[in-house]
Amino acid sequence: MLANMASSLILHKRLSTTTAKARVLRRYVEPLITKSKEDSTHSRRVVFSYLEDKNAVSELFREVAPKIAGRPGGYTRILKTGNRLGDAAEMCVIELVDFNENMLATEGTKQKSTRRRRGSKKKAGGEAAAVAATAATPAAAAETVTPEKPEADAVTGTETITDVEAVTEAEAATDAETGKDTEEVTDTAPEETTEDPESEDKK
Repeated sequence: MLANMASSLILHKRLSTTTAKARVLRRYVEPLITKSKEDSTHSRRVVFSYLEDKNAVSELFREVAPKIAGRPGGYTRILKTGNRLGDAAEMCVIELVDFNENMLATEGTKQKSTRRRRGSKKKAGGEAAAVAATAATPAAAAETVTPEKPEADAVTGTETITDVEAVTEAEAATDAETGKDTEEVTDTAPEETTEDPESEDKK
């Protein structure tokens, strides 16, 4: 039965049968197709011992072998077609992959219609670079405006506190100096006034 089914598959390129028979047939016919890649008398005799049909053997070596020469296996395809009426057996179509012109045509159109999205990645990368550049520009400006400060302590930040204290101490010192100047001015002013009446009396 498998020899007859294999011969029919090779001659007609597709066959409608049950799924269970198709799976067994696949295991039977694919090694024969692999054997047909080497066209020698020995290979022909081995395949003929399995198929026992001269027409199927000649078709396999003349027509099928050149088409499947570049394929490293998987020469058949099983397409399920539903359940059979009567006994509800699961039916399918088993076919040679390289001889289904409709499937090959659709695969060709699918390959042509594929699109790459590399351009959008470049645009996204450009936008990210622009955002990074704009973010870097204000940071650089802020760095140029702010004076350099000594590094603060990682835990307490005592350096920044001491800077503030130093500023307040400097302000207090300047206030104290201005206060002394005003006191000196006020001290000198009464002396001048006291000197004037005395001089007037002496005169």
